Amino acid sequence: MNFSVAKNTIKNILLVDDEPGIRKVLSSILADEGFCVQTAPDAQTALETFKNIQPCVVLTDIKMPGHDGLWLLDRIKTQDPGVEVIMITGHGDMDLAVESLKHQASDFITKPVSDDALKVALERAARRIALRRQLESYTQGLEHMVEEKTQKLLEAQRMAAVGQTAAALAHTIRNIAGSLKGGAFVLEKGLELDDRDYLIQGWEMVKNNVERISRLAMDLLHYAKSDAVSPEPVDPDAPARSAVEALCGKAQQSGVSLYAQYAGPGPALFMDEKAISLCLQNLLDNAVDACLSPEATPGEKTVNLSVRRISGKGVSYEIADSGPGMDSSVQSKIFSEFFTTKGKNGTGVGLLLTQKIARRHNGDVSFISEPGKGSVFTLHLPGAAS
Repeated sequence: MNFSVAKNTIKNILLVDDEPGIRKVLSSILADEGFCVQTAPDAQTALETFKNIQPCVVLTDIKMPGHDGLWLLDRIKTQDPGVEVIMITGHGDMDLAVESLKHQASDFITKPVSDDALKVALERAARRIALRRQLESYTQGLEHMVEEKTQKLLEAQRMAAVGQTAAALAHTIRNIAGSLKGGAFVLEKGLELDDRDYLIQGWEMVKNNVERISRLAMDLLHYAKSDAVSPEPVDPDAPARSAVEALCGKAQQSGVSLYAQYAGPGPALFMDEKAISLCLQNLLDNAVDACLSPEATPGEKTVNLSVRRISGKGVSYEIADSGPGMDSSVQSKIFSEFFTTKGKNGTGVGLLLTQKIARRHNGDVSFISEPGKGSVFTLHLPGAAS
């Protein structure tokens, strides 16, 4: 008898039978064919042996004193579903043999066990093992390929994002440089003509664009650092008060009424106070600039900041302005890199930075805007109470 097909795949076998004669005969046959065989006289001993040797195939009698073969089958399949379990049964136990197949037995052979039946059962088990190993190898190779392709795709997306950011930044810098050249030209004309008005106008152009470069550099620096936020217990009114203090001077000089309504006493929430204050400063600054827009409706220019606790689940900061509002085309671009509605005074990073910091706090920034009726921006933070 030639077990070459099975021997190439099956390394070791666990033989379980309560009859010593059957264990001796079958183990001798299998050992003579080159298999490594371990034996056990009962199901409990077999389970302990199984844990130690991890066989590819288990040959077990169905009827044994104590725990039977079905008990052993269930526990082996629980520990390692990939093990091939071949049941050995008497002619009168066919119902049990069929039942064992329902419990994921690989095959069954009847007593007395013939060499041919044993060979066929082991070769079937070997083919299943080989097929499963091929499938595992193929799956691992496929997973590796997917991981490799995904990594390449992510790298390509990163490069594309870097390219888009660089292009947008270059466009912004080019605009500032163009404005600086214009200011320098007006200054030169003023010097050439000894015209004080030209000199003042040129100097204002240069000064405004130098300030714009400074703001752009600071916004980019804040944006780069916004990946690392340091939440700690904070009174949610604290960053709002800091932001109002930072913007009240600009609002007063511009004739904009800045109002604030705070949440008042209550539990502290986890947030990065400086980062959230920076977000609110950006939103308040945008709101003040919106009120100063030539398209704004005539009348009192107002910005309202409201801090509201959300039933113990966080806080929302709402900034409403009396500006001109935004049409749908502007709304669709409002969080795009370097997009600004402030013309030569904007950097296009402030809202992007605000959105990024909000997401680092598992929060979000939303807005409602209608042309002619102003805009309302809401920064929501689901910070847990400390």
